Amino acid sequence: MPRTPRRKKQKWTLPALLIAILIVLAIILLLPSYAATDKENDEIHATTLVKQGDEAPDFTVEMFHGKPVTLSSLRGKVVLVTFWATWCPPCRQELKHVQHEIIDRFAGRDFQFLPIARGENREAVAAFRTKNGYKFNMGMDPDRTIYDCFASNYIPRNFLINKEGRVVMTTAGFDRDEFNLLIETIEKELR
Repeated sequence: MPRTPRRKKQKWTLPALLIAILIVLAIILLLPSYAATDKENDEIHATTLVKQGDEAPDFTVEMFHGKPVTLSSLRGKVVLVTFWATWCPPCRQELKHVQHEIIDRFAGRDFQFLPIARGENREAVAAFRTKNGYKFNMGMDPDRTIYDCFASNYIPRNFLINKEGRVVMTTAGFDRDEFNLLIETIEKELR
């Protein structure tokens, strides 16, 4: 009976595969983190209605845990207004950092975190809070009335307002470096 030729095992396959994986990992780790393109930055700027240096428009928001809050009643405090939505992945990513890095860090100081769910009703916010275990209070803007005074597109949106009621920083989307800068700016405004 004729012998079928055996295929030679290629000894270089596993090492080549490992080298390829290492190269891909090195590229991923060495690439800079995502930064918005100039076009995206232009679009974000164009859709930001309240800019740095502007007086923040006054509003009253219904809070999840009770009575409404009016922004002007918080004068004398540094206020971080964050617009977000339950369906928004960058919003969810940002909110994961809020309790420890913002609420706990600035507790007992003249600071107020004011997250506002854009276009969300109470039931959606309640389900989101339960699913994620969030205990901090959240505002609801189901008709986007408040959001539309500040911006026309993009979430999450942060508006950092100083003790005098002026916007000192705005952000759109979630970027770790920008989030760290936001924390530093809150600290600076509280001095």
